[in-house]
Amino acid sequence: MKTERENGIVRQVNTIQTKEERFNPFSWYEEMRNTAPVQWDEERQVWDVFHYDGVKEVLEQKNIFSSDRRPPQNQRQTALGTSLINIDPPKHAEMRALVNKAFTPKAMKAWEPKIARITNELLQEVEHLEDIDIVEHLSYPLPVMVIADILGVPIEDQRQFKDWSDIIVAGPSNNERETLEKLQQEKMKANDELETYFYRIIEEKRTRPGDDIISVLLQAKEEGKQLTDEEIVGFSILLLIAGNETTTNLISNTIYCLMEDKASFERLKREKELLPSGIEEVLRYRSPVQALHRIVKEDVTLAGKKLKAGEHVVPWMGSAHRDAEYFEDPEVFKIDRKPNVHMAFGRGIHFCLGAPLARIEAKIMLAELIDRYPQMDWSPSFELKPIESTFVYGLKELLIRKNV
Repeated sequence: MKTERENGIVRQVNTIQTKEERFNPFSWYEEMRNTAPVQWDEERQVWDVFHYDGVKEVLEQKNIFSSDRRPPQNQRQTALGTSLINIDPPKHAEMRALVNKAFTPKAMKAWEPKIARITNELLQEVEHLEDIDIVEHLSYPLPVMVIADILGVPIEDQRQFKDWSDIIVAGPSNNERETLEKLQQEKMKANDELETYFYRIIEEKRTRPGDDIISVLLQAKEEGKQLTDEEIVGFSILLLIAGNETTTNLISNTIYCLMEDKASFERLKREKELLPSGIEEVLRYRSPVQALHRIVKEDVTLAGKKLKAGEHVVPWMGSAHRDAEYFEDPEVFKIDRKPNVHMAFGRGIHFCLGAPLARIEAKIMLAELIDRYPQMDWSPSFELKPIESTFVYGLKELLIRKNV
């Protein structure tokens, strides 16, 4: 990502990035932390926050930095806009209390055998292949299959789920008006199709409830909880997208890091007990979500900059995770890093509900992969293909040769 200096201020220049720049924005992050840790971007009309202290404050101070991105009454509202990620207390607390029961430690423990079974089934399907695409064959289908089960939707729809999810999180290939407008149209179409899909699922669950989370939410509504069909649809879409994208990219980013740093791979094979801390280091070093979005609720000063109520803020966790004030040798990948107080799953009341599930899925899949293919390496056909998204960080494909 390029920058220009104007009157001592560093500002982002929105130009087409190379694949390498998109996947390695870390030198740009460092420059911004050093020269403009909090900066107003005139073209995007947002404040960008790059240093650890600032990002932490934006994520934790819910009374000042709001997650409520619902549009004015005269503008179209989507179901996703009513989901947990986009609402503030007290509604947030009410809805989170309802869905928390699906993500308790006890519930997550009960999921481990099923995740292990799905993992083994996926690996059996690629047993005959010399090269595998970690994304296509493993890191994408695992979380989608798990989330589909939690939601109680047909697993045969997983390909369509992936297509919808990819479109909704996609970023523009360039900043030309025509490109941006086309992408927005595609996003709205995908959102409309997802909403239609889940409204149909809700009607089916009303007559044939199960032990899935949609049935649980419908039951809560019947018991008098203040919950609308639109909010159930919004939560379902959020769970599908967040559970899919975050876990998929966590698994594939981990394999990328281990192929990039063979010394860490060799050590992990010898000391498998380091896998949990290795996963935490990937969450810091190549965070599946690089940034979030907030809106200023009241005038506030952040790192000497005056932010006004109503302005938009983007806290860059991917940059905060390379802040030398909080991480020793932040540019070094250390699978035994301690402490490791990253913010990959957010902070405060919006800490990711599915974080325990993502960690369990990643641990089971990665442990099995390392055991089965201790000699895996880059495929000769590997080509860097990063996801085109501002906030979501990962690879479209990751080709690995299983036994070199």
